[in-house]
Amino acid sequence: MLNKLTLKLSLAAAVAAVAVASAAAAPKGKDAQVTIFVSELSFSYPHFVFLHGELEDEALKIGGVKVIKSDGQLSAPKQISDVEAAIVQGVDGIIIAPADADALAPAVRSAIAAGVPVVTIDRPVNGVPEVLANVAADNFTGAVHQGDALAKLFPNGATLANLQGVPGDKTAVDRNGGVHKALDGKPQYKFVAEQTARFSRDQGLAVTENLLTGLAQPPQAIVAANDDSALGAAQAVEARGLKGKVAIFGYDGSTEALKAVRDGSLAATVDQFPGKQGRTAIRTLVDYIRTGAKPAQNNILLPPIAISKDNLKDAERVGLIDK
Repeated sequence: MLNKLTLKLSLAAAVAAVAVASAAAAPKGKDAQVTIFVSELSFSYPHFVFLHGELEDEALKIGGVKVIKSDGQLSAPKQISDVEAAIVQGVDGIIIAPADADALAPAVRSAIAAGVPVVTIDRPVNGVPEVLANVAADNFTGAVHQGDALAKLFPNGATLANLQGVPGDKTAVDRNGGVHKALDGKPQYKFVAEQTARFSRDQGLAVTENLLTGLAQPPQAIVAANDDSALGAAQAVEARGLKGKVAIFGYDGSTEALKAVRDGSLAATVDQFPGKQGRTAIRTLVDYIRTGAKPAQNNILLPPIAISKDNLKDAERVGLIDK
């Protein structure tokens, strides 16, 4: 039986062999059959379930595209292993939402060196400018819109709590920065608490419970880095009998968040159009594999919008609210 070292060496040799054979691969032709490996960050997030469903639907529309689906399970080691295996299997391209922007960089470089083009989705990897494209929402701009929505609801100012995402994560950094861009320098808006809720509903609930206990007065508004933490905050607010007295702003445009906007538990969410991200990513990659056509720019940022009751019909997933 092969030991772990032998397996590692065998895999490395296989990857190297594929690299030699594939590095200068020419376009396959406009009607060529194409196999794409897709590693989503985690299917525990409705965002990635919807994104992937739209991606697969677009692959069917394009035709001749086989999608190999993988759940990254929020694990960089799993994604690294899966990417290495995909290279050996000889896939034509890779789409990945990296669990760790630094840890995934070597695996992405290996794929590109092996002649396998890579598109990152939802978030980039660090230090690999050779990716064909990064397709994502402009999270900073989206969070500016989130802050603007709060300012529109509270034109005379408000006290607010900020439930941040995972510390150091680019998405979290951009969303936090956007909210501050919208509201900093306006003294009528006062951040009375800022704490990470790690994009988690449980943490959103627990952190908000603690804030409501610790503050002399509840904040007038809560801005959250994603819908899960916003919905957790809504649970805590409702449990204290404060529904309708504390305005909560989410981010993602999930079906559950849209229902909460409709029903008044959330004041707004930010739709980052994950379906459009998935469709753009698969089409960009397949076009390149078949014809060699590169996108006009390799950082494709889709503009998010804030969704409230007033423009609920503009949300990407509005048709799923009653399903």
